[in-house]
Amino acid sequence: MSGIILQAETSASVIVHSSDDGAFLTALGDRVRELRARRGMTRRILAKDSGVSERYLAQLEGGHGNASLLILRQIAGALDVPLEALVAGAPEPPADLSHAVELLRRLGPEQLGEARALLQRTYGQADDAARRGRIALIGLRGAGKTTLGKLLAERLGVPFIELDREIERESGVSLATIFDFYGQAGFRRMERRCLDRIVEEQSRFVLATGGSIVSEPATFERLLDACWTVWLRAAPAEHMQRVVAQGDMRPMAGNRESMADLQRILTGREPFYRRADAEVDTSARTVAEALEALIAAVPAGARRDGPVPPA
Repeated sequence: MSGIILQAETSASVIVHSSDDGAFLTALGDRVRELRARRGMTRRILAKDSGVSERYLAQLEGGHGNASLLILRQIAGALDVPLEALVAGAPEPPADLSHAVELLRRLGPEQLGEARALLQRTYGQADDAARRGRIALIGLRGAGKTTLGKLLAERLGVPFIELDREIERESGVSLATIFDFYGQAGFRRMERRCLDRIVEEQSRFVLATGGSIVSEPATFERLLDACWTVWLRAAPAEHMQRVVAQGDMRPMAGNRESMADLQRILTGREPFYRRADAEVDTSARTVAEALEALIAAVPAGARRDGPVPPA
């Protein structure tokens, strides 16, 4: 550990920072000093608790330290704050929130689901009647979200919207270009902005989402809160076959590895997909059969020309 710290402290004195870097390091030092003072900790105590030398802490608080992620994690641990409280300047959570989080951590998976449902019913902002008029399809690529979504929208007499296409339209470039220039974080920001706009502008629709929308907690919560969600699912082999049928031959390269990756993705996302209001298994079904199953999963009153009944 001391070797890591010594290397970080030594390198700090030879790195030249840009003005933006300097402003960031100054703000970082201010946050460390403020959090330390708020806890009544001297620099010596913080050095002892974190394992980071007093000399380096003085550099850091003065805006001159180039701390590694490991060093910041040690300091955050000693201050008993999340790492992001140092890096992003996130405010400390209220005491009641911290206590609630600790309580939730003791619950098992089933109890957590019940607690979330209770909180949603008691404090959620969703207008359930309005939510039933907005149908959102979630699931992996190849589940049938676009094919079935278009047919469902036609049957209900409401617009069909593909979230990825809306992102491209609003940004003026392809998804590949968005990822190349703005990265995953940039794409997620655009995804959330487009979702918010669609919900605000449209009272009824069928929305096909990207398969990874469940990976962004805040955006997925927004989707669940604003829309009636249906998880379209299929066996991994059918997912793969449908993607290839769409003209994407990439999954055929190293098929065994691709199938393993697909299974891992599905396993990782399944707990989130299961939070949907309804599930429709499209495996071994014709398009017509899958559509009828999807229509049966849609709440009454989702048509444009009909009122949405209360829950």
